[in-house]
Amino acid sequence: MGNILFATGNKGKAKEVKQIFKNSGFDILSLSDINFKEEIIEDGETFEDNAFIKAKAIYDKFKVPVIADDSGLEVDQLGGRPGIHSARYAGENCTYDDNNRKLLDELKFFDEPHPARFVCCAIYYDGQNKIVENGELKGNIISDKKGDKGFGYDPVFVPENYDKTFAELELEEKNKISHRAAAFKKLMESLVKKIS
Repeated sequence: MGNILFATGNKGKAKEVKQIFKNSGFDILSLSDINFKEEIIEDGETFEDNAFIKAKAIYDKFKVPVIADDSGLEVDQLGGRPGIHSARYAGENCTYDDNNRKLLDELKFFDEPHPARFVCCAIYYDGQNKIVENGELKGNIISDKKGDKGFGYDPVFVPENYDKTFAELELEEKNKISHRAAAFKKLMESLVKKIS
């Protein structure tokens, strides 16, 4: 059904979403696939704002259909932080380890469990049509990192009804339950309906 540009340079995220769209008839190309490295400033106040900022910036540049998302971690005991600041929680140019360290330091003052949820807003934009879908996954933050398969906060997040962290799960398993999978599956279904 054609190419869609995914407004991300994050290889882990691109791999997950390509897997979700595998049999949809759409070919997903990430920004690293086309060697686009310019930074897009995400200064919105919500996940949807930031996802649309990315989608529109890439659409305006390449004039092809775009999907984009913004996602993050909301921790109840921290009043929903890190939220939209999840990627740079420990400051500009921070690593995933820096973010996890800051998060765990802040949670030391609270009793376990540490209820949290991953949330994702996924958007399709083609210059005229805008489709928005959301996904969420509840779980708990643990104080010792486990696993090396994921990225971001995956090593400290245990999904509800699981005894493994996100970083211990295989990609196929993660894609069955993740917030990003939920949002992008809904987005893919909406696109297939719209075009068929």
